[in-house]
Amino acid sequence: MKHPLVEQLIDAQLSFLDQEFTQSGTIKAEFNEFYLWFRKQPLKQLWSFDQINALLQKQVLDTAASSFLIEQITDHIRFALIHPVNDNTLIEDIIPVATIDKIAQYVASKSGHRKALIKRIVNNPSFSSMLTQLIHHSIQDYIDNSVMNKKVPGVGRFMKMGKSVLESVTDTNLDDTVKHYLQKNIIKISQLSEQVINQQFDDNKLYHFQANLWHKIKKIPIGVLRNYVEVNDLPNTVGMGHEIWDHIRQTDYLKKQVHDGILTWYVRNEERPFDLILNDINIDEALIQNELQALLEPVIQSMISSEHLKSRARIYLEKFYYSDETLKILNIESVI
Repeated sequence: MKHPLVEQLIDAQLSFLDQEFTQSGTIKAEFNEFYLWFRKQPLKQLWSFDQINALLQKQVLDTAASSFLIEQITDHIRFALIHPVNDNTLIEDIIPVATIDKIAQYVASKSGHRKALIKRIVNNPSFSSMLTQLIHHSIQDYIDNSVMNKKVPGVGRFMKMGKSVLESVTDTNLDDTVKHYLQKNIIKISQLSEQVINQQFDDNKLYHFQANLWHKIKKIPIGVLRNYVEVNDLPNTVGMGHEIWDHIRQTDYLKKQVHDGILTWYVRNEERPFDLILNDINIDEALIQNELQALLEPVIQSMISSEHLKSRARIYLEKFYYSDETLKILNIESVI
């Protein structure tokens, strides 16, 4: 049963709150006061490691991306690729030359890593097989189609005759003989290849190679990327990328990486107040008071004007005013 006095108090308080919070100054002041309080709270006082880890594990790893999100990612990549500004923007407009030079110097200076990589490549069986076939085909092509064969009468026939004589004397096919020689000496050939490659890609030559490459591509419009990315195939390529992520996110490997990564971050920051943590991601008091407050203020005002806040406040005010303690203070008998 409603009591007239209690209802008048509730309505009066709601009117007061409505009048106060429809003023933009009140919202700004309260928003700022909340931030001033929040920024001084240490991380561990508000959230534990287990709470943060559980949230990220659930939302990032345990929850699959929706099909709509995948479509949005595809659309954004397509939009970025076909945007008309790409045709008038050069590579050098978005990549600073100083950074390119630093990268070139850094890559060129890693001679130890480069030599180790070259060694692994040239000693790989696939490289040896490719090198053997390349040399064999080159020799065969020279015998069959050399310039001397074509321009000097009789030389072609002489070389073919010499090939036949060699095969009859050795009782082997020349192709097989060449292949056997290459296979027998492939280790030496690979070592020679390694030396030649290292000579061609020493620190100085590699630096100038990168510098020359930059000068060749810096004037190319960004739109050239469309020549290397099939825009119509984006649903398939993005879908395949999502399949890889969808599998990785469910592995124990990634769950352990995320767990330990969050733990490392938490241990480093648990004693730090939120103003320092927010500063790490460029959120400071000026941003809160200007951009974020201006962004959220219309949302709060819309919530107030829609009567949502008043209806939610009425629920708790009724619980308060109709409680036995409050009715006793107001000298009102319990309402049944």
